[in-house]
Amino acid sequence: MSHYFSKKQDSPLRLREVSLEFENQIFSFLTGSGTFSPKKIDSGTMILIKYMIVKPEWRVLDLGCGYGPVGIVAAKLFPSARVVMSDVNERAIGLAVKNVKRNSIKNAEVIESDLFENIKEKFNTVLCNPPQTAGKKVCFSIIEQSKDYLLKDGLLQIVARHNKGGKALSGRMEDVFGNVSVLGKKAGYRVYCSKA
Repeated sequence: MSHYFSKKQDSPLRLREVSLEFENQIFSFLTGSGTFSPKKIDSGTMILIKYMIVKPEWRVLDLGCGYGPVGIVAAKLFPSARVVMSDVNERAIGLAVKNVKRNSIKNAEVIESDLFENIKEKFNTVLCNPPQTAGKKVCFSIIEQSKDYLLKDGLLQIVARHNKGGKALSGRMEDVFGNVSVLGKKAGYRVYCSKA
């Protein structure tokens, strides 16, 4: 059986449309079966969008972008930033490409990558809602590898439920980066941030 963090999906594709209003802008997304949270933008993603730090002209990596809400919002709000959105799930990638066009985004590109496999550059920030159902090993690997893909003073920003794995992730961020802070919290979720 395939998961949303599998490369190939074996379920029939059932398309849906979800929308998001943020910072007085309306975003529209095509989603589909076999992707993460296809029926609505999940709470963790919403909280990451709300608290993420992105600045003009930054290079941004939305790692594990799914159908694209985090990267697309960042790109729309910061048109001078350059956003790379990546995912291992081929179906999610196809939808993210459509959603970039759908939201008239000019400063984002979507690439297929198993974690950092096809990532060739460094960024001011890596944004991630890690696939906790894939297990701690995968989530720890994201934290450990991200350090090599951040520019000096770059930020790793991760959202997780504090009492459902988030505590362990923030502890690993502290171990790897020597620092971790909480940018915001809501409904049991926290956005953790470490500086390179």
